[in-house]
Amino acid sequence: MAWSARLKLLRTQTEQRFPVVTELTGRLLSGNLLDAGTRLAAQAFLAAVPLLFAVAAFTPHSVRDQLRESLRAMFGLTGEADQQLGQVLGSSSDEQLRETSGAIGLALALVSATSFSRAMARVCERAWRLPKAGTRIAAWRWVVWLLAMLLVVLLQGPIRNGFGTGPWLGAVLLFLLSTVVWLWTQHLLLAGRVPWLPLLPGAVLAAAAATALGMTARLYMPTALNRALAEYGSLGLVLTLLSWLIVLCGAVTFAVTIGAVLAEEPPLNRFLAFDRGTVE
Repeated sequence: MAWSARLKLLRTQTEQRFPVVTELTGRLLSGNLLDAGTRLAAQAFLAAVPLLFAVAAFTPHSVRDQLRESLRAMFGLTGEADQQLGQVLGSSSDEQLRETSGAIGLALALVSATSFSRAMARVCERAWRLPKAGTRIAAWRWVVWLLAMLLVVLLQGPIRNGFGTGPWLGAVLLFLLSTVVWLWTQHLLLAGRVPWLPLLPGAVLAAAAATALGMTARLYMPTALNRALAEYGSLGLVLTLLSWLIVLCGAVTFAVTIGAVLAEEPPLNRFLAFDRGTVE
């Protein structure tokens, strides 16, 4: 009983001195974050597949080669997994894919892939407890964000290699780029309803999580992907990539939410000049 009373007293004192702890604990234990992260991962995977085939069918060889090198850098692809990627992005399949897809297929693939953008927008809106933005305001933002993410993926190869200087500089560059990307992502998908500065904590946390997961993926993903292909075929590849995306998207979801809470509550709200009344 004495320990229980002490713990309750310690909790009460902590909540009084640091009200951010109460809000942060409540948000993290609500249970919605894991669901949101899983849905975001599923939409990311469903967006990546048609976009990958669209790139293979409609872009020049140089773009496809750059995408292949970037995906190799992201996942350390070797062996059978690398061969599977080469078959999709290889030069022998471009004419057939172009004839099968066509311009209408490309447009449909892009529109379908915006489901990922919408899911990301909902994560940001829930983190900041904002209502959904109107479709007229948000629709073009979904497409712009999706195309920007595709460009970021294309640049992963040279960035992770530090533009030829090595992986140590690459890790720093990747973190800085990720911070800018997640700062801009929140501002864009929230339709500018939250000022730039309060978005910074979430951007830094999301960048740290994405950089850590991205740099360590090269250590375990090659073996995991090749083993899954050998044992389960293409289905194993899908399950392995989806599992990695769930971890990544879950980490980003938690990071954006934690960043929003930190920006709203003292003491950071005073330094970030954040006022909840200005965004409601």
